[in-house]
Amino acid sequence: MKFLALDTSTEACSVALALDGQILALDEVCPQQHSKRILPMVQQLLADAGISLHQLDGIIFGRGPGSFTGVRIGVSVAQGLAFGADLPVFGVSTLAAMAQAAAVQQNATEVIAAIDARMAEVYIAAFTLDEAGLMQAITPEIAAKPAALPEVLTSLSFTSRVLGVGTGWQTYSQALQQLAPALIADSILYPSAQFMLPFASRAWQQQLFVSAEQAEPVYVRDEVTWQKLPGR
Repeated sequence: MKFLALDTSTEACSVALALDGQILALDEVCPQQHSKRILPMVQQLLADAGISLHQLDGIIFGRGPGSFTGVRIGVSVAQGLAFGADLPVFGVSTLAAMAQAAAVQQNATEVIAAIDARMAEVYIAAFTLDEAGLMQAITPEIAAKPAALPEVLTSLSFTSRVLGVGTGWQTYSQALQQLAPALIADSILYPSAQFMLPFASRAWQQQLFVSAEQAEPVYVRDEVTWQKLPGR
C-alpha cells in the first residue's frame, strides 16, 4: 500500500510516505509557516520517492486536536490533494500519533498525550497499546485546565509507569504530574505524520477511508469565550 500522511496541527509541520513497507518523512518546527511549507514538503517527498499523487492509495491527515488554524490548514490541504488525485482520506488523532511515537521510540505501553492548548488549557487523552501494536484511546479527548481535569482522567490506574508526551507536559508539568506520576519524554513534543501511518492499514482494511469532502477536523474545544472590553 502507498499512503501520504500530513499534519499541521501544532507548531510542527510534517509529511510522510508509506511505500510498500518503507517510510520516508520530513518534519519541521515552523510556527505560522504551515501554509507556506506544507505543499513544498509534500512535493519534495514525492519527488524523492519518484512517485506521483495518482500512484497513492490514500491520504492520511492530522484531524486534531490542535491549533484551530493549523488543523484547518491540514484538512484543507489533504482535501485539495485528494480531490485532485481522486483519492480517499482518513483522519488520525494528533494525540494518538504522539502516543504511537512513544510506543515506537520508547517501547511505551501506556501514555498520556497532552498538547498545550493555550488559554491555560491542554488537549489531553490517555492511551494503551493493543495487541497489534497500535495505541488506542482509553479516555475521551478533552480540552481542560490541568488543575481541573475530569474524573475520567484523574481516576485512571496504570499497570506500568506511564509516559507523558507532548508540549502540555512541558508547560504544565507540575499540575499534570499530580494527575499521574509520569516519565516525561522530552523528545516527543509534537505529532509527526510518520506515526499516523501505522493507523492507515487497519483503517483501510476496515473501510474507514472516506471521500475528500467528508474529511472533518476535530477541534475538541468548539467554543472560545472572549471577554468583552469595558463599555462594549
